[in-house]
Amino acid sequence: MSPAISFSERTEYYISLESKYGAHNYHPIPVVLSKGLGVYVWDVDGKKYFDYLSGYSAVNQGHCHPRIVNALIEQAQRLTLTSRAFHNDQLGVYEAFMSDFFGYDKVLPMNTGVEAVETAIKLCRRWAYSVKGIPEGAAKIIVCANNFHGRTTTVISFSSDPDSKKQFGPFTPGFESIPYNDLNALGNALRDSNVAGFLVEPIQGEAGVIVPDDGFLRKAKEYCEMANVLFIGDEIQTGLARTGKMLCCDHESVRPDILILGKALSGGMFPISAVLADDPVMLTIKPGEHGSTYGGNPLACFVATEALKVLREENLAQNAEQMGALLRDEIRALQSPLISDVRGKGLLNAIEIKHSDAHAAWEICLLLKEYGLLAKPTHGDKIRLAPPLVIQREQILESVEILKRSLEEFESR
Repeated sequence: MSPAISFSERTEYYISLESKYGAHNYHPIPVVLSKGLGVYVWDVDGKKYFDYLSGYSAVNQGHCHPRIVNALIEQAQRLTLTSRAFHNDQLGVYEAFMSDFFGYDKVLPMNTGVEAVETAIKLCRRWAYSVKGIPEGAAKIIVCANNFHGRTTTVISFSSDPDSKKQFGPFTPGFESIPYNDLNALGNALRDSNVAGFLVEPIQGEAGVIVPDDGFLRKAKEYCEMANVLFIGDEIQTGLARTGKMLCCDHESVRPDILILGKALSGGMFPISAVLADDPVMLTIKPGEHGSTYGGNPLACFVATEALKVLREENLAQNAEQMGALLRDEIRALQSPLISDVRGKGLLNAIEIKHSDAHAAWEICLLLKEYGLLAKPTHGDKIRLAPPLVIQREQILESVEILKRSLEEFESR
């Protein structure tokens, strides 16, 4: 049974508009937000909540960070879009900044995360044919079961989520799925000389914050190097200080051959993504062979630069590491019989709910909402807990008290 939830007329009005005029491709928590600042958001009735989703880690710097907002306004008043038909005075500056920041020869700017994944796939395939010498049309990319890299037709072709694939075929060939965190399976798959790349999330976020064994990423990169295969790191959700390092791969000193970024690259202002690689990979694509009208627009370049500076200058990776450890410790200390596992790295965390009711995680999230914390289940029984990286100790402790109250109320029914 759901908790007794009453909606104001304003809330019902906005939800009904979406239901009537919008596609029904999401099932949101029933709250209508109108304002955000730091770790908090407010609904249309003025109620304040902790945001423990952070726009799926797009708002690492906190909602409406003043430096990023000011950068957006400043550049928006000068020039927003030229297309790549012309040069603009921000793109080269941004590319140089990105190259220095992450240590790659080149950056290819895009807009959404899944566009960046598609770009990485195209880069890998082009490299396979023009550099590695794989026969045209035969290149394979290894992926992991229970991955989430987006929802375009090509990307869902290698998804193992039935909801992502049902009645959306036919699908794009050229992918081989192996179990996540399985070095033996990876080693066996790499024996195929037509394998060009290994596309992997350093932590599987959408699957429920599945953290691989220590050393998995490092050994996987070594296996790829021995097989002359590109290691493609999808750091769209795990990157940009979320897990306690600037990149999650940094925990094991792994440098992807192709690095995919998105989400917090804009600080939540609007879609910005990027693919980084060195010249032998990036320069395989020539003019006219890939692009985007908005990719590399001056507004995006200026905003992304400021968003990255905020992450570094405010030491948000270090704060994520410290606050994430505190969050996990405090949740474990609750010793709730409803929680079967607490896992994560930095401020990318999840709790696994153990209950006979298959909808228990959803019901608990509704209770969390009533008490002032917004989170959302993933894969049924898991609740992701990923607040903005600016969160502080007292806010963590207050959040855990909300979780405790919600769990106790659910358990007492």
